[in-house]
Amino acid sequence: MARRNRKIEIDLEGLLDKSRDELVAIWMASFATKPPRGLSQAFLARLVAYDLQVGARGGISPRLEKRLLSMAAGETPKPCAPKLKPGAQLMRTWNGVTHRVDVVEEGYRYKEETYASLSAIARMITGTHWSGPRFFGLITRKKAA
Repeated sequence: MARRNRKIEIDLEGLLDKSRDELVAIWMASFATKPPRGLSQAFLARLVAYDLQVGARGGISPRLEKRLLSMAAGETPKPCAPKLKPGAQLMRTWNGVTHRVDVVEEGYRYKEETYASLSAIARMITGTHWSGPRFFGLITRKKAA
């Protein structure tokens, strides 16, 4: 997380003031090849800025990369639960009892205890194995066609 808040020491706006030749030189230093033909100078500056930001902050997560590659291969990806921020609350009524879970920095808080996963809480509530995100309605099960 600290990486995300780190200040980037790159003059991104200054890239827009660079000549096309300067942008091509930066591109070639990054990719060891000429940029694709037909890119406008402004678009080339944006692509170079993106690459510099990836170098400074890191690129997409391995999980997202795997998901994108599987989608590009024509596979239907599994549903993915949304990333919940601390302070969010989840509620589910099960067998007439309403259960509330608070999202905290360390994981999920339920009945004064902190758990690493929603699945552990769903198992505790139901007494059987459940997908926690599915139990709390964050993802739905696809119906057979």
